[in-house]
Amino acid sequence: MTGSDTKTLGQRIKELRRDAGMSQSDLAAAMGRSESWVSQVERGVQPVERLSVLQALADALNVSVREVRPDAAPTEEAGPAETQRSNDLDGLRVALTGHPALGSLFEQPPTEPIPPLADFRQRVEEAWTLAHASSYAALSDHLTELLPSIETAVRHAPASDRIDLHALRAKAYQVAAASFTRQDQADAAWVAADRALQAAELAGQPLEVVASLFRMAHAFMRQQHMEQAEQAAKSAVTVMAPRAESPACPPEELSLLGAMNLVLAVINAREGHRAKTHEHINRAREIAARLGEDRNDFDTEFGPTNVEIHAMSTAVELGDAGLALEVAQAVDASGLSPERQSRFFLDVARAHAQRRHVGEATAALLEAERLAPEQIHDHHLAREVVRDLVQLSEPRVPESLRGLAERSAVG
Repeated sequence: MTGSDTKTLGQRIKELRRDAGMSQSDLAAAMGRSESWVSQVERGVQPVERLSVLQALADALNVSVREVRPDAAPTEEAGPAETQRSNDLDGLRVALTGHPALGSLFEQPPTEPIPPLADFRQRVEEAWTLAHASSYAALSDHLTELLPSIETAVRHAPASDRIDLHALRAKAYQVAAASFTRQDQADAAWVAADRALQAAELAGQPLEVVASLFRMAHAFMRQQHMEQAEQAAKSAVTVMAPRAESPACPPEELSLLGAMNLVLAVINAREGHRAKTHEHINRAREIAARLGEDRNDFDTEFGPTNVEIHAMSTAVELGDAGLALEVAQAVDASGLSPERQSRFFLDVARAHAQRRHVGEATAALLEAERLAPEQIHDHHLAREVVRDLVQLSEPRVPESLRGLAERSAVG
């Protein structure tokens, strides 16, 4: 879409909004976006390329997509397969409901012997391994057993073990929060992150508290609560940034600070704030350069490679597909987890989709699916781009794309 086309689109949206008797604030609320984003769209500053976003605009304005943009491909209602999808973390969601160890409050003894600390450490590590592989069904089964066990242990184990158990409990809830966010269950992610934060504080580990805030910020972003997400991230950066000025600042702390800057970059990109987005990306680059290597402190996978992946991802959010693809060419994500690699190829696909490169976008999605099929089949962004590509290629949808749409239950 050219600049003049974007401007025309913005003017059309403004007219439709006024015809509907809506303010910019009303439209923003209906879409789960910020008023600033709506303003930038109407002024032609923020491009709208994805058909799924056009559909959301049309739904909020109570008009058809073609009234928003006449050249848009026709859309279809979601089919039964999409509306009735189950989630790989449903079992874990149920396990998270209610008090985690209510019987302990009534002095009920444990029904089984409390495992040793070493066993809990191994099980928490296994949970993160499953999360990084996007093996969510297996992770759900694993955490459904682990979380009640560790909640009981922290209340009945010897006092000398409880600090370590609180720390392990924080890590276990963090992996639950991260996975719930990736599978679009942000409300459950918030509950898990909040429990992680409390456990981390009881363990007396401030960096684990920050890691829990990192998970909480992602949950808020998924809920479109950008102010709360920004508050969670900024509160950590405000405290940690001055500490990072010391040459003796531990690398683990630098990693968390860098990861929080990436969170702020994503938030600002989604709000259409280019300057602030680039400011936080550059700050993260400086921290990554100081570390000098890809790390995985607190399972954030922070390092130079992940910074560039976020630079590419935020460019996609800002509608800068050309810049995103340019950055992507210099990225070698093979050293990161399958989840991170898959997310990288998903963003590559999103950039190609913005340029209507159906073949290239489909190839990137298939690579992302190969690396982490559960993530691609269930991630809202993956499903959006698959739907967009199908609409772009109608009536001759490539067989490979059609197959991916079927595996993802995209109607």
